[in-house]
Amino acid sequence: MPLNKLTLMPDRVEILLPDGSCLTDIEYERPEQLIPFGCRSGACGACVIEVLDGSAALGEADPDETDFLEDLGRADGNHRLACQCRLLGAATVRVAQQ
Repeated sequence: MPLNKLTLMPDRVEILLPDGSCLTDIEYERPEQLIPFGCRSGACGACVIEVLDGSAALGEADPDETDFLEDLGRADGNHRLACQCRLLGAATVRVAQQ
């Protein structure tokens, strides 16, 4: 299975994940929690990330995710819920400031 690179800013932490992995799967690769998460179902908003590069590699946001991001005031198109993203190529993200 091919591996894709996820880069987490600002520390430039690079993690390789299998194609199609959820971004919150990085918890299995690193001992520290690099992306906070709570529910894994797109309902809590703990895992909001800002996509800096490679948005197409994260798949399309479904309408529920888009609506929830709008409720959170993050409807600018640069934010996603990490638990709803599937890594399909290289991407660079950072955890959104609360």
